[in-house]
Amino acid sequence: MDLTEKTLSSEQVFRGSFIQVSRDQVSLPDGATAVREFIRHPGAAAMLALTDDGRLVMERQYRYPAGREFLEIPAGKLDPAEHPHDTARRELLEETGYVASQWRYLGKAWPCIGYADEVIHYYLATGLQLQQRQLDEGEFLEVLLLPLEDVQQMALSGEIADSKTIVGLHWLAAWQQGKLAGETV
Repeated sequence: MDLTEKTLSSEQVFRGSFIQVSRDQVSLPDGATAVREFIRHPGAAAMLALTDDGRLVMERQYRYPAGREFLEIPAGKLDPAEHPHDTARRELLEETGYVASQWRYLGKAWPCIGYADEVIHYYLATGLQLQQRQLDEGEFLEVLLLPLEDVQQMALSGEIADSKTIVGLHWLAAWQQGKLAGETV
């Protein structure tokens, strides 16, 4: 069965500094038409930065749409024409001050498939060295080094509720168990 929806028309209803909202009219598999409203997002890279002694670099920051602080892995949006690996390197340094000598691509996931086209690329960063972080203007976050086992337990208990972080922990666990090769980059 072909479940593809075909675009009949597309209208941009909002253009912000990095997201856009589209309203498309589509043809459904049965020939009927429907409207699809969704966010166009440039994509992101997320990093599981693991120290030699088994601690994970985490960030605590306030997320305005949810109205609360979250504990999460470092991540950032792709700049135009930027490769996700370049985004990962840039964002890890900017947000945390760390650079990594080894990088491994773990996979990708779409966090909000019902209303956004965002895809997040996940990387494992090891061989960490601390340098000077370079936060963007208006960016406020606290960097924490937490034992990986503690972070995994916090995700299971619901204390960590950020889906990007939970997916990243899944990819990392699969890699550690030898179930995921991960491409060296």
